Formats: sequence, C-alpha cells, structure tokens
Amino acid sequence: MPNPDDATLIRILSEAKTIAVVGCSKDSTKDAHRVPMYLQIQGYRIIPVNPTADAILGEKAYTSLSAVPVPYDVVDLFRPSRDIPPIADEAIRGPAATVWMQLGIYNAEAAKKVESSGKTVVQGRCIMREHARLLGGTLLE
Repeated sequence: MPNPDDATLIRILSEAKTIAVVGCSKDSTKDAHRVPMYLQIQGYRIIPVNPTADAILGEKAYTSLSAVPVPYDVVDLFRPSRDIPPIADEAIRGPAATVWMQLGIYNAEAAKKVESSGKTVVQGRCIMREHARLLGGTLLE
C-alpha cells in the first residue's frame, strides 16, 4: 500500500495540532525523544504514550492510547512493526484521522485495517523529516 502523496502529507501536517506519540522515550539520545521534541518546537502539542513514564517533554504521559483523555489528530508510532496491530486497533477507536508509522516501521495488515476504517496511514517515514522537507523546519540531529 503506497504512502500518501506530498499534498496529503502537507495537509495532515498543516491541520494537525496534537500528536499522540506511542513509544515516546524518556531518553534524549533516542529518535523517539528527539522527533517529538522537534514537533513541540514546531508548535504541535505532544501527548506521550509510554507506560513507564509519568511525563516526557513536559507533558503528562499515558499508559496507552485508550487512556488519553484529550483529542489528538495524529498517532505517531515508535514501536516495532510486530507490536503495531493492537496499537492500530486502539488508534481506529480513537479520534486521530492519521496513523503514522515512523521510519523502518511497516505492518501491512494493520495499515489495511486502519485504512479500511477511513483513516490515513503513513508507513516507514519519519514525521520530523517529512515536516522539515515539506514545511521547512530545521531538523534536530
């Protein structure tokens, strides 16, 4: 299943205000911390989803998507490909219009299910790199 075209990615990134980051890391050396930090710098509200954290990047962390009590526009996934199906099921039940699997993360079965629910799916792409490429942000390396 192909990823959305650049015009669709621009629309997603321009319209989104809040991004739930599943697998958001407390470790500042990991991409799962640096990418959400970049998104915060760009003006997005980040909702960390990490069962081992109370807060990350100054935001309260939640144990699962189901536990998040506020609306979010995008689910950004930093979990291994094999762990995606149950998270995708949660995302289908949630408010996000887009499920974004980070660079190196693919799950065709979950992607089909999410897309069949009417949501947009992005696989194997870094939301930070796509934002910088399409909307001109400065990458955090």
